[in-house]
Amino acid sequence: MPTSSHPAAGLSVRRGLLCLIVTGAAWGTAGAAASLIYRSSDTGAFTLSFWRCALGLVFLMAGRLPRPRARRTAPVRPVRGGLVRALVTGLALAVFQTAYFAAVASTGLAVATVVTLGAGPVLIALGARPLLGERLGAGGATAVTGALAGLAVLAFGGPAASVRPAGVLLALASAAGYGAMTLLTRWWGRGGGAGASGTPVGAFAVTSLCLLPFAVHEGLLPHTAHPVRLLWLLLYMAAVPTALAYALYFAGAAVVRSATVSVIMLLEPVSAAVLAVVLLGERLTAATVAGTLLMLGAATGLAVSEARGAGRPEPVPV
Repeated sequence: MPTSSHPAAGLSVRRGLLCLIVTGAAWGTAGAAASLIYRSSDTGAFTLSFWRCALGLVFLMAGRLPRPRARRTAPVRPVRGGLVRALVTGLALAVFQTAYFAAVASTGLAVATVVTLGAGPVLIALGARPLLGERLGAGGATAVTGALAGLAVLAFGGPAASVRPAGVLLALASAAGYGAMTLLTRWWGRGGGAGASGTPVGAFAVTSLCLLPFAVHEGLLPHTAHPVRLLWLLLYMAAVPTALAYALYFAGAAVVRSATVSVIMLLEPVSAAVLAVVLLGERLTAATVAGTLLMLGAATGLAVSEARGAGRPEPVPV
């Protein structure tokens, strides 16, 4: 087996990076799809998040059905460990999504996004050292700094936004959920436990159950004058930025350093900014261009550094 492949996931670091790049781009389309859903219906944030996870779970389970050969050759995995992984990851995902939507409602999209996605790499970098023994290094620190600068330019370079402390705290809680999900996925991937293939299914089952009471309270069945359009948008949200993207995310996050994962995922707001201009007709500003270039440069630099060091032995967790 090549040294750049991970023994548990069977995935090379370079392929893991590609999975994460595709994930970041796909996640960025979710915002545009959500905007179109909000425009054509009375769907609320919790209802949208629930249907995204529940339908995404259906797609994930359907994608796992025709695999008789994999069932015969795959090693038997401990049931208890898989349940614990699904429960913890699902709870972290529920906190990540729910707290983020609540932060958007409290303090606005720009501030919620910059705090969540900006704090994520910092929390992950701080947690990766004691949990995984991963040193960020001077190059990594520079890339994270550039990524945070890009996010700040994107969020605050446009019209002034109202910053509410409660919303900031909710965004920090969202970032903590995302950080925990990323760090634990990397930890289990390095530990040689259950592979990434089963993680999204269990996690989304738990997340859907967590979000169901909120969605019922908000209104489980949205009203719309364009039911076919709404259905297609929901199916797209469930299939591409959810089922496909999260399957790729868990696979890539199991073999790529956690700090690198967090910065590459900043491709999400870059993708969202491009779609906002092209699809939603929003104006392209100098701040949008500068922030996008900064984050793309940071993600590219970390990806190149990770790919070059793929053959080096990993540090032992301390």
